[in-house]
Amino acid sequence: MKNTFLLLTTLVLLFTQCQETIKQPIAQRWTEEKAWEWHRNQGWMAGTNFNPSTAINQLEFFQAETFDLETINKELSWSAELGMKLHRVYLHNLLWEQDSLGFLSRLDSYLETANKYQIKTLLVLLDDVWHPLPQLGKQPEPTPFVHNSGWVQAPGAAILGDSLRHDELKNYIKGVVSHFAQDPRVVGWDLYNEPDNVANQPGYAELELKDKYTYTFALLKKVVRWAREVNPSQPLTIGLWKGDPALWGTPEKMRPLERFMVENSDVISFHSYDNPQVTQQKIRELKKYNRPLLCTEYLARIFGSTFDSILPLFKENEIHAINWGFVAGKTNTIFPWSSWTTAFDSMPKVWHHDIYRTDKTPFSEAEITLLKTILKEPQP
Repeated sequence: MKNTFLLLTTLVLLFTQCQETIKQPIAQRWTEEKAWEWHRNQGWMAGTNFNPSTAINQLEFFQAETFDLETINKELSWSAELGMKLHRVYLHNLLWEQDSLGFLSRLDSYLETANKYQIKTLLVLLDDVWHPLPQLGKQPEPTPFVHNSGWVQAPGAAILGDSLRHDELKNYIKGVVSHFAQDPRVVGWDLYNEPDNVANQPGYAELELKDKYTYTFALLKKVVRWAREVNPSQPLTIGLWKGDPALWGTPEKMRPLERFMVENSDVISFHSYDNPQVTQQKIRELKKYNRPLLCTEYLARIFGSTFDSILPLFKENEIHAINWGFVAGKTNTIFPWSSWTTAFDSMPKVWHHDIYRTDKTPFSEAEITLLKTILKEPQP
């Protein structure tokens, strides 16, 4: 009996060792050469952060009851007319939790529609911005004249602020990335939008996490590991948005969170709602990493971030460019961030974000002419 027990124990140990031996190692960050090969294969791309005008947030975009493929198709056709080749689209973990198969099917329908117009998609998995307590079901109506009054964080404070619940996101991250890991319609994975963005708007501040930095950093490390375990054919990125732009090219002078973001991005992405001078400073710093660059959010007209001042700069430097907002709708992003604390009672004379009204009337005909010229002229 004793010999039998020892034999069984030995077999179990051998089996375990064999399993460990054949387990695939976690993929590493792409080499510079691989990143530049991706860049050459794509060509210069520009487009918009796409959210249909009939959706107030990521949940209303993709929930079954409100998935508006007719509007999506119409508005994607408008962006294709301008010459846009790249859209950035936000997802949400609650969509997976609610109905993973239905969510993947609707996301596939979106990607197929975008592909019909030769538009590729950068998918955003998590987001630290705006309302800290997302909820499934019917979403709120927009607050009149208030910027992004219904946008929600993902996963939100309840999960983010409890490190024991972080693993609830594992199936979502790995499930979505695995499903589209070899899909040429997906151009990359933006793992986490604006990590450590703390909501301080009226009504949000008291719901926001204390010490959000610590929780976000802990979760981001797990998200990167889960995505690397899948090892998709597309690059991973986490966009820089915070801190002194003069230090963006010097990781050792960054906070540990931003340093981790840069050192775990296959291609470098960033946000710039700044004037041309600050944007140029960011570009100079980020070029030090010798990797392809993507600006995944820009266009804040009232701050000097305009199409005529910024987009030529991005094209000249072969920086893939994704402005915020397309068709002015339920997100109300034609209004500035200050609309949370400064009352508006009508449409602003200068739009903060966005390009078209829902009837396709543009904010500026001159911008439309400029976009068609820059987006359709030969590649750099």
